[in-house]
Amino acid sequence: MRIIAGDWRGRKLVAPKGDATRPTADRTRETLFNMLASRLGTFEGLSVADLFAGSGALGLEALSRGAGHCLFVEQEKPALDAIRSNIDTFEARPRTTVSGASVMSLGPAKVPHDLLLLDPPYGTGAANVALDRMIRLGWVGAATLVAVETGATEDVEVRLLETVKERKVGKAKLTLLQLS
Repeated sequence: MRIIAGDWRGRKLVAPKGDATRPTADRTRETLFNMLASRLGTFEGLSVADLFAGSGALGLEALSRGAGHCLFVEQEKPALDAIRSNIDTFEARPRTTVSGASVMSLGPAKVPHDLLLLDPPYGTGAANVALDRMIRLGWVGAATLVAVETGATEDVEVRLLETVKERKVGKAKLTLLQLS
């Protein structure tokens, strides 16, 4: 796994040990960030939350492209170790916060994030449940773009969110959503 573009382009990422985490493939991540770039234009200064963060590849990709800050939320210890190692390798600590908790235990947001990146375990419906909660707790605002990776046959259906773009990439489906 490598960073696709930006300041850290080509630099390797550490993946969590064990099989509890499924890192997003480079090709899938590249497709996702092309979809995001066409909607956002630039990542400069964005506030990003990488939920179900795994290795932190999605949030680190956003930081590499200019995001101002990224919150990484992950509950598995091997994944947290990988995230912290990657953050240290890229000397990104000042622009990051790491939460070793379940996405479902997060409290209310002080302000909505500009971009939410979710890569929950496939086949669990966790994205729908988490997004419903994130909306109620103020994590999603009028200008927030939400990107979700699910299995290719899964749908993301959350009250108040509308799908703005969807694309299948191998065994994955990428869905971009915004408040309706």
